[in-house]
Amino acid sequence: MKRIKRLAAATAAAVAVLVPLTAAPANATTSEATHYGMTWEVLNYGPDNTVQVGGPGGSASNAYYGDTAPWASLPVLCLNVDGRPAPAGISLGFYNGWALGSVALSRPVKGSELTSRDAADGVCRSTFGRNWREAEFHDGHFGANYAETGGWTFWASGNLPKGVRFWTAINDQRANPWS
Repeated sequence: MKRIKRLAAATAAAVAVLVPLTAAPANATTSEATHYGMTWEVLNYGPDNTVQVGGPGGSASNAYYGDTAPWASLPVLCLNVDGRPAPAGISLGFYNGWALGSVALSRPVKGSELTSRDAADGVCRSTFGRNWREAEFHDGHFGANYAETGGWTFWASGNLPKGVRFWTAINDQRANPWS
């Protein structure tokens, strides 16, 4: 009996030593995202098969804390930055820049599956190819040689449907499902 108690005590001590080595660090991503995420929609259509996407006014889009629960299934707004110039007829500025490429929507994905920016980019890459990634709040460019960036909306080439919300990343706020 003493031998069993000593063996149990030794096992408990070994487990106690190993637990800190196997516990996840505080900043590690979990297997499921649990934060509300920011979503955008089509705002306008422009010349030459262009589309303006962004967060509509009011509480419909929240760039600071997210606006859509992680259990919602929505497409990811994907962007392929290929350097194309904006067509004539689009007025660019801080609140409506040019994304230097084209946009498309992935299949619907639960926000809880978007556990990191890499996971969201992976949805776009697996759907459209290696040069695609999730679009980001600040992807709009304006000014001489598109050297300045803005936020809230941007224009890109593409044909997206109106009335559909989609996941969009933001790199400086806690408004992503993985935040």
